Amino acid sequence: MLKLKSYDLKNIKDCDLKFAVIATQYKGKWLFVRNKERETWEMPGGHRESFEDINTTASRELWEETGAKEYELYPICIYSIDDNGIESLGKLFYANVSRLSELPDFETCEIKLFDSIPLNPTYPLIQNFLIDKTIEFLKSRKDIKG
Repeated sequence: MLKLKSYDLKNIKDCDLKFAVIATQYKGKWLFVRNKERETWEMPGGHRESFEDINTTASRELWEETGAKEYELYPICIYSIDDNGIESLGKLFYANVSRLSELPDFETCEIKLFDSIPLNPTYPLIQNFLIDKTIEFLKSRKDIKG
């Protein structure tokens, strides 16, 4: 059974993080992406390259999957996905995008804006957990336009 946990940003070393996921808003709506190989919607994100720190991974994945050209990027928390005793760690970010460019030709075939989580998310349990964490973060940070 899948278990999700969150950790404070200071409690896990960068080198232990395998992926970055970015809860993204554009013009006041949630931005989700559709992978060329799937019919479902997901948050932008992906695995880090061996030469990257996790913040660079987040910026790269955001651009590759959405075409985001101008944005503010904020770290929210570290989270873990425990799948039958195998734990993977990632970092959740929030991005408020102010300008999109043309969608790069990588694995994303479409982006779409939603008022809330789409009805057919790729990872429903994970994405609901991450959006809830993002909403908590935004409520605690009145200085961030969400």
